[in-house]
Amino acid sequence: MFGIFVLAPAMTETVTNNAVAALLTPLVISIAESLGMDPRPLIVAVMFGASASFAMPIGYQTNTLVYAAGNYRFSDFVKIGLPMNVIAGLASSAAVYFLVGVAGS
Repeated sequence: MFGIFVLAPAMTETVTNNAVAALLTPLVISIAESLGMDPRPLIVAVMFGASASFAMPIGYQTNTLVYAAGNYRFSDFVKIGLPMNVIAGLASSAAVYFLVGVAGS
């Protein structure tokens, strides 16, 4: 599940979160079905992951606005954003596992 969360934000940093969700959702559904598991926890992981674009100023519109207005450097986003992505990934994976994973089984 954490692997899906790592893949989704990595893709979201270069394309929109809507595109990532549209691309990854059918993929994780087919992966879950081939493994014989409930796809809902993986879909929720895609939703959280697609919304976590903290590491680059081009990943989300608000990041781009703050980047220009605040005179931030690209490295500022990477220094703060990568740890935020890791923390969000661990927290989201745990939440999905305990809330959706248990309810989905």
